[in-house]
This record gives sequence, C-alpha cells and structure tokens, in this order.
Amino acid sequence: MTNILRRIIFAAAAISVSFSALGWGQKGHDVTACIAERHLTPATKAAVDSIFEGRSLVYWANWLDNASHTPEYAYTKTWHYRNVDADKTYFTQPKNPDGDVVEGIRFSIRVLADPAQTPANKTLALKILTHLLGDLHQPMHLGHATDMGGNRVGVKYFGRDMNLHGVWDTNLVESAHRWSYTEWADQLDRLSPGQETLLLSGNIDDWAQRKVEDAAAVYEATPEGSKISYNEVAKWAPMIEDSFLAGGLRLAHILNSIFDPTYPWRRSATSF
Repeated sequence: MTNILRRIIFAAAAISVSFSALGWGQKGHDVTACIAERHLTPATKAAVDSIFEGRSLVYWANWLDNASHTPEYAYTKTWHYRNVDADKTYFTQPKNPDGDVVEGIRFSIRVLADPAQTPANKTLALKILTHLLGDLHQPMHLGHATDMGGNRVGVKYFGRDMNLHGVWDTNLVESAHRWSYTEWADQLDRLSPGQETLLLSGNIDDWAQRKVEDAAAVYEATPEGSKISYNEVAKWAPMIEDSFLAGGLRLAHILNSIFDPTYPWRRSATSF
C-alpha cells in the first residue's frame, strides 16, 4: 500500500469518526433553523437580520460543527451534547465540567439578552444557539457517556457496519424522506396554535429530559449488533419529525422572547 493511499484511508476514517460525533447532519440543522425562521416575529427577524448582517439562521445552522474543531472555539466541543447514563437520570448524572448543550444554550441566551454585550459576542451567541437547539433535540445527544452517545454501539444499517449515533445523525433522516430542508419544513410545520403552545411549555431542562426518554427508547430497541432496515426507518421517522419541529419552534420562541417585547408568549431570559 502506498503512502498516499494510506493517507487517503486515514483521512477518510478521521472524517467518519469526527462526523459521527456531531449532532443532526446538515439537513437536520437546516430544517430546524428553517422552521424557526418562519415563526420569528417582524421585530425578532429585524434583530436577527441586524446581528447576522442579512444572513439567515439556516446559513449559520451548521457552522458550529466545524468551528468546534478549531483552536479558537475548541471550548464548545462538549456543548453539543449532555450525556445521561442508563443508571442515572437527567438530574442525577454528574455534569461535564467543560459544559454541555443545556449550559451552552443558556449561556447564549444570556449573551443575546444582555444589552451590554458587543455585536461580535451577540453574533457568536446567535450562531451557537441556532446550532445547539438542533443538537438538544437529537436523542443520541442525551445518550450514555459510557458509549459516547451511541458512537460505540455498532449496528448494521441496510447491511453496512455503522454506529448508532451516526445512523441517527443523518442516515435515518435521509431514509425517512428524500426532501430538501424547505420541503421538510413545509410538511412538518402544520401545528394548530394550541398544539404549538403545548410544545413550547416547560423549560430547557424539561425539553432535555424528554430527549433522555427518547434516547432510552432508542437504546432499548437498538442494542449492539442490531440490524436496521425499512421497519426501523418507519418506526423512528415520527420521532425525527417531532424533534425537528420542536427544535425549530422552540428556537423561535427563545428568540422572540429575547427580541420582541410584544411577543404574546414572551418569557424572561432567565426562565428558560
């Protein structure tokens, strides 16, 4: 084997391992951000346009996955997830001293709500918040620390060797619907006002705890060595759909609460 070929194989393996540690793939983050954009009030949209200088939430939705691997933003590596082991609950699991997705969201909210923060700090906080609301709603990001959120759970996906986390990031999404991110948003964003209000109830801890429960269901149904095929795609598609929709609506809810004082469901930044 030539040195060049070895380098290519090593690089491909490194990319595979790196990507399997991320949240939803690009499609999932784009869908979440797109749904959020559709629910921003005019005042909030103006604030977001100002902070991002005309760029959209979708434009920046996947930025943090790359940024977390750079020296400047390496401190955010652990902000993509919050592990909860099988013998622990959301509230009894020791917190990661380097931070987690819940703390990253709350930190970003505080920065965005603080009028004393610089424009640069607010831009960074909005990029981070946009991404982390997607990560919070990927069940395996509330998975076990013992298996790195399913990264060490080997499964067969239509006969291919994969890990459970990676399957949830992208493969199940693309197998469920071959839609663009706007088509996903068109099909999912159809709740009645009452249903939407119910989805926005609770705080970030409540939302995370529900994802811990979803993760537990995934682990129970998909132990090491499981074969994932058509039946499993059909089984998990509704959870993926609900997760995208909840992430998008809750991101809009947070931003509307921060930037629009007339928002009917407005909450204080500290209440999230």
